[in-house]
Amino acid sequence: MLVKTYGASVQGIHAATITIEVNVTQGIRFMLVGLPDNAIKESHERIVSAMEFCGMKFPHYQVIVNMAPADIRKEGAAYDLPLAIGIMAAAGDILADDLDQYVIMGELSLDGTLQPIRGALPIAINAREEGFKGLILPEENAKEAAVVNNLNVYGVKNLKSVIDFLNKKEDFSPTFVDTRAEFFKNSNHFDIDFSDVRGQENVKRAFEVAAAGGHNIILVGPPGAGKSMLAKRIPTILPPLTLYEALETTMIHSVAGKIGKETSLMTQRPYRNPHHTISDAALCGGGGYPQPGEISLAHNGVLFLDELPEFKRTVLEVMRQPLEDRKITISRARSTVEYPASFMLVAAMNPCPCGYYNHPSRECVCGPGVVQKYMNRISGPLLDRIDIQIEIVPVPFEKLSECEPAETSEQIRARVIEARNIQLERFKGIKGVHCNAQMTTRLLHEHVKLNEEASTRLKSAMLKLNLSARAYDRILKVARTIADLDHSENVETRHISEAINYRNLDRDGWAG
Repeated sequence: MLVKTYGASVQGIHAATITIEVNVTQGIRFMLVGLPDNAIKESHERIVSAMEFCGMKFPHYQVIVNMAPADIRKEGAAYDLPLAIGIMAAAGDILADDLDQYVIMGELSLDGTLQPIRGALPIAINAREEGFKGLILPEENAKEAAVVNNLNVYGVKNLKSVIDFLNKKEDFSPTFVDTRAEFFKNSNHFDIDFSDVRGQENVKRAFEVAAAGGHNIILVGPPGAGKSMLAKRIPTILPPLTLYEALETTMIHSVAGKIGKETSLMTQRPYRNPHHTISDAALCGGGGYPQPGEISLAHNGVLFLDELPEFKRTVLEVMRQPLEDRKITISRARSTVEYPASFMLVAAMNPCPCGYYNHPSRECVCGPGVVQKYMNRISGPLLDRIDIQIEIVPVPFEKLSECEPAETSEQIRARVIEARNIQLERFKGIKGVHCNAQMTTRLLHEHVKLNEEASTRLKSAMLKLNLSARAYDRILKVARTIADLDHSENVETRHISEAINYRNLDRDGWAG
């Protein structure tokens, strides 16, 4: 008897339907074809054991399983459940009437319990698009998949429950998630706040500008100046995720297997803080079957690289293309996968190996040329891609001990949202551009027109600092953001001047 069940293969952050054809005939062989990997080939032993725990017997006939289309590589143990159901239906042990209405996925334990899978959200989205009535998957993944409306999502604990459901001996209620209520419930809740930071008003202003325009920023300062403390608080002043961004972000984390069983939708912008010993593949994504790396997990959020010069040179240089294109294409012999990587880069570093170059009260003990050599660990092309470069100094005791309340994240965030709304209106209808940092050269010339005084000021800075054409564009983008925060339609001289001041590392003789 020939029976078809349906599963899904996740490629990048999208899923494709896999048809599992099972034919049970006279004979004694078990054959599995259709480009399965080793984990799927090993499913036979798991299925046999799980069926025995459910009171079933593996058919003592020839079982041929084909996973179509055969040109798509199938990987992972998540196909255990659809394979088991297909085999039992083909042997006549369970009803096959409704199998064409469901996508079924799940990894089987030897006792028949189901283990959680990766990529439940993309699988659910694909199931709805393909017109399936429902999705059957492990209970731990039910809330995540139930974010997709117009699809019945059934979270089950074990193989026996699936058998009873398909034989109509037991009825399950589909998991329901109010997506919008879930989205708004925790989107504005943070445990930290900018009001915790004393002093550093100029740095807070730089962060406000960076958040308002989606600009990359680097902080240079001695140990204990507050670089990490400030960076951790930047998600609190970024605009809240839109529902589309929340779904896209959740899909990436779902594919990476980083969604908790009690989480249905990511409601806050991701904040990723990898250690400086990270490898190229871990940062950008990779592996035999490419998985998303830290830059994709930071999509729609913040990637914080602390102690930037300590990262391997190859790791930093591999970020240059994603910073421009806001996506990463990972090519392997077997497959090519594209992951989104539109993140805000926040970096921090000491000015020198000892950490006290340019310190107001402590003397730097680094020898001649050491500071420049330390700075040269970060290439010029990478620094060019960082819009805001600001020096940070230690907070004096008077500021640390003052009791006056500092400005809260909520107050800063309100101004950031106003500036972002101006940008959303400006770029309405332009695909892939939502903030000033994403402007193309054509858009830059269209929306940033300088008067003679501002143009002269910028020309003088370009000549004095010997800036590149990319740095020129970055200054204009930052100036446009400052003007938006100022609710100014035109970019004035004061906006250009402030943007130039955010190029601290370009100052002649900064590193000695």
